Amino acid sequence: MNSLMKLIGPAISIAAGFLGGKIVDKAWIGFTGQQPPKHGNKEAQAEATMRQAIGFAVLSAVTAALIQVLTDRGTQRAIAKFSKKA
Repeated sequence: MNSLMKLIGPAISIAAGFLGGKIVDKAWIGFTGQQPPKHGNKEAQAEATMRQAIGFAVLSAVTAALIQVLTDRGTQRAIAKFSKKA
């Protein structure tokens, strides 16, 4: 069971990261009314000011860090819970 949780943990992290990215994008559009200045979106990058680009980078980094911490803690709790039952 422990090896199964070690495989599920990264899958949950990837899914949570994808969902977090979508939430950040939607929040950015909601607050600024502009597309986020992400890599690959040349038009949005050209229109964004340096302050907006830095703000988006900080928002994305904070969200990614929170997701990583929360999924790691959740995975560790699940492993501990299943280890006690086994």
